[in-house]
Amino acid sequence: MSRNVIDDSRNRTEPEQPTMHIEQVHNKDRIEALLRRDAELHIYSLGDLDEFFWPATTWYGWEQGGALQEVVLVYAGRVRPTVVGISPDPERMTALLREAAPLLPPRFHAHLSGGVEAALRDTHALGPPEPHYRMALRDVARARDIDGSDVVGLGERDRDDLLALYERSYPGNWFDATMLQTGQYFGVRAQGKLVSAAGVHVYSPAYRVAALGNITTHPDHRNRGYARRVTARLCRSLLARVDHIGLNVKTDNEIALRCYEKLGFETIAPFNEFDVERRV
Repeated sequence: MSRNVIDDSRNRTEPEQPTMHIEQVHNKDRIEALLRRDAELHIYSLGDLDEFFWPATTWYGWEQGGALQEVVLVYAGRVRPTVVGISPDPERMTALLREAAPLLPPRFHAHLSGGVEAALRDTHALGPPEPHYRMALRDVARARDIDGSDVVGLGERDRDDLLALYERSYPGNWFDATMLQTGQYFGVRAQGKLVSAAGVHVYSPAYRVAALGNITTHPDHRNRGYARRVTARLCRSLLARVDHIGLNVKTDNEIALRCYEKLGFETIAPFNEFDVERRV
């Protein structure tokens, strides 16, 4: 026995997809509420809510159901602005970044979750990707157990010594000397010469986060554990004021990765860095 089947597919309507309405977000509380859902992933962005960094930031977001769902950060505190599009939901970030693309600076450096760069390919030229890991300190006992008796605090008086160290051992490193005012820079000296140092790129006791940076050892003094000791001392200092400590490291920097893992850091997520320029 055959049955007549009525095909009503032409009369069906697909469920409507939520419309993405992009807006510039000025409310810190709304941004923080979103970023706190994955604080370790968003350590840098949470720190940029601090009054020290906030004036250099612009935030573009997507709201749905009265709540902020996603944000793109433009940080203009450097010679070239940085656009941050890191998210646990890369597809949603891709959609938001595509809408935000016309509002971005003509040239910028980008930190993007994997695949998010697709949002820019039709309108921008992208340089080769530089794969990185976002790491976070989870086993704090390891940093506390490392001897740092030869490590000293660094301040504004040490600026020239730091610049000389970075020129020799970390060329191209981004160093903001105003961060010395935080008191969160540490180093080791040998025969009076600064040979190793570690500091912060982001530091916010108000938002309880810090991101490490400017970590290096002079080539003539490597393989002596200096970087591990100065970084451990820095972490111990930060843990008195923050809840989350993170850093970025290139995926092919095996020596640095081993050092950070010994200190108790774990990989949170991969992402890529790009130099980006809008096509004319």
